[in-house]
Amino acid sequence: MFFIKTINAENAEGKLKQIYQRVAGPDGKIDHILISHSLRPHTLEGHMRLYKNVLHHSANTLEKSQLEALGVYVSMLNQCSYCVEHHFQGYKKLINDDERAEAVRQAMKQQTLSDVFTERELTLFHYAKKLTLKPASIVEEDIKEMRQGGFDDGEILEVNQVVAYFNYANRTVLGLGVTLEKSGIGLSPNDNDDEENWGHK
Repeated sequence: MFFIKTINAENAEGKLKQIYQRVAGPDGKIDHILISHSLRPHTLEGHMRLYKNVLHHSANTLEKSQLEALGVYVSMLNQCSYCVEHHFQGYKKLINDDERAEAVRQAMKQQTLSDVFTERELTLFHYAKKLTLKPASIVEEDIKEMRQGGFDDGEILEVNQVVAYFNYANRTVLGLGVTLEKSGIGLSPNDNDDEENWGHK
């Protein structure tokens, strides 16, 4: 399940137990990516604050499904099947269209994004790919391309933060050998108006 020692919910105490209670799913289970932080609860707290504010905040103006799609794509580029599976399920729930979701997944796998996304949307995925695979090659023209697609600088910042977050999460998972759960995949803290609500549902 992990390359390092971890503390499960049954054995958690103090601050870790309190955080686990906040992030637990409806059945009390904790996502493995969160358990991977258990020896340093302060990093789990930091992870959750970053995750909630980057991907699940009411002040974001881009559609959450668009942000989830970018997360799936970044995770696929990084070959992080854990995050792909979690966030593909989240994306599918958000768009409520299984056929469309599967078409998007296949297009990501085959690098044929133009089959499922508009030219405007493609500017975001081009940026996400470049920032993930060749971050030092990003230039101002990459930002201008998204602006020309009709995205304002605040939305570009949202994309930047989502791409950066998923690269962080992917490296947490891959670097610690986090395995996929058998159930509860794709649950997330969906109360966007409460920054302190981390419960997965």
